[in-house]
Amino acid sequence: MPDKDLFILLPLLAMVALTFIVYMMLYRTRVGEMRRRRIHPQKFATRQSASGQLENTSNSDNLINLFELPVLFYLAVIVIWQLQVTDTLYLALAWIYVALRVSHSIIHITYNRVLHRFYVHLISNGVLLLLWLRIGVEIFAAL
Repeated sequence: MPDKDLFILLPLLAMVALTFIVYMMLYRTRVGEMRRRRIHPQKFATRQSASGQLENTSNSDNLINLFELPVLFYLAVIVIWQLQVTDTLYLALAWIYVALRVSHSIIHITYNRVLHRFYVHLISNGVLLLLWLRIGVEIFAAL
C-alpha cells in the first residue's frame, strides 16, 4: 500500500501538467500566428514588443499567472508532504485548488470573460489561504 503522504503530491503533479499544457498551447498559437502574419522572431525580443505584435496574448498571460500565486501552492504541498500531515482535508483543498486553476486557465485561454476569471481566481486564492492557515496551525501546534 502506498504511503498516504505521497497522495498530496498528485495535485502538485496536476498543476505541473497544467503549466506544461498551457506552455504547449502558447507555443502552438504563437508560432502559428507568427507564421500566418509573417512576423519576424526578432519582434519578440522583449515582452513589450511581443505584446504589440500579437493579436492574442491569452496563453502567455495565463502562463504568467501560473507562476504567480500557484508558487505558494507548490510550497504548501511540499510543506504538507515534508511534515507528513496529509489527510482528507488537505487532499480535498489541494484538488479543489487544482480544479479552480484549471477552470481559470480554460476561461482565460478560451472566451476570457474577466469577471468569470476573477471569481474563479478569487475562490482559488481563498482555498490557497485555507491551506496555508491550516499549515500554520499544524506548525504552531507542533512548537
